[in-house]
Amino acid sequence: MIDDLHLPGDWPVARINKISITLCALLFTTLSFTPVANASQQARHSAVQKTHLAKVTERKKKTTSKNEKKKTTAQTKRTASSKTKTTHTTSRKAQQTAANLVTEKCTARKGHKTKCVKGMKVAEVHKVRVQKAQKTAMNKLMGQIGKPYRWGGTSPRTGFDCSGLVYYAYKDLVKFRIPRTANEMYHLRDASPVDRGELENGDLVFFRTQGRGTADHVGVYVGNGKFIQSPRSGQDIQITSLSEDYWVRHYVGARRVMTPKTIR
Repeated sequence: MIDDLHLPGDWPVARINKISITLCALLFTTLSFTPVANASQQARHSAVQKTHLAKVTERKKKTTSKNEKKKTTAQTKRTASSKTKTTHTTSRKAQQTAANLVTEKCTARKGHKTKCVKGMKVAEVHKVRVQKAQKTAMNKLMGQIGKPYRWGGTSPRTGFDCSGLVYYAYKDLVKFRIPRTANEMYHLRDASPVDRGELENGDLVFFRTQGRGTADHVGVYVGNGKFIQSPRSGQDIQITSLSEDYWVRHYVGARRVMTPKTIR
């Protein structure tokens, strides 16, 4: 028992108890608040880390956004530049084509300014007209493929013979009268002779198959070494190769009926 102890200075028991209680309270407070302080420090450290990560993430987002904007801007500029180049190229080609088609005629008079009048080059205008006539003739001829041969025929309803097919294709496209026989077409003054190596779409090709006159059969050249014809009785209108042996042996020449001077 503490009452039996001899304490220096004869300390009162009440003071000893008070000191004991104070020491216990201090020890308890220290033990109690240490974990709390540690937890508080950990929380603060975690909060700092989170804030740092948030800032880093935000900076990355901003950097990525800026890079994407730069890329988008660069792509837009490249696209715009490409479109501009294409437009300029097309424009230059159009201008060159127009320049090739346009001629300028100037008239000078004494005491007056020189007057110039622009217009299309005559050669180009004629070329366009001839090409249009050739296309019309080709369309009419191709529309008759498979129809039957008919001697003396000149109509899509009844059929054609060889010269009747040519007459049908050209009668409304040229200024002169188209004859009704192959031999007359071959000797036509308005048609110019054409070498075999210089054939164009729409040229007439002639053959002598039975020895009657200079030519007794005619077809129309359609390109790629071929011609369209109405061969003979029992056969339909067809496209045939000029290089076939039979036609090579009987070939006599070619004539051009569609020229700038002859088309309507």
